[in-house]
Amino acid sequence: MSAFDDAFAALIGNEGGYSFNPADPGGETMWGVTERVARAWGYTGAMKDLQLDTAKQIAKKNYWDPYQCDQFDPRIGFQVFDAAYNGGRPAQWLQQAAGVTADGVIGAITIAAVRAADPLKIVMRFSAYRLQYLGNLSTWPTFGHGWSNRIANNLIRGAS
Repeated sequence: MSAFDDAFAALIGNEGGYSFNPADPGGETMWGVTERVARAWGYTGAMKDLQLDTAKQIAKKNYWDPYQCDQFDPRIGFQVFDAAYNGGRPAQWLQQAAGVTADGVIGAITIAAVRAADPLKIVMRFSAYRLQYLGNLSTWPTFGHGWSNRIANNLIRGAS
């Protein structure tokens, strides 16, 4: 299996199947793919019927490749991928964790800094910045417990 295949399998463990929560601005989702993203991809069916393979294709193109997750230790790549999929500012968090200018562009400087650092320190710092961001969102009271569990699971995975 590739790093992406492993990361996607873990991601689906975080996401699960179909969900609809009227309080969730993402709306109706399947495998963590929102209806808006599925429609932009060209999917026209009912969200409950979105196939896992389609979700995997969307995940690779929209959330793995743009963040250059293959460039990093798989533990780091997974953290960035999961955060991109779930929402937020993963490029900036990665840059902060690596001690480079947080301009939101993952380029040669960011890649080199991340590769030169201890992967476990990057994972811990990245998760800390992510939690700080999420904790400041107005939706924290509604979704904070789930986000905390997700990041706790990711930290366990990152330490393996």
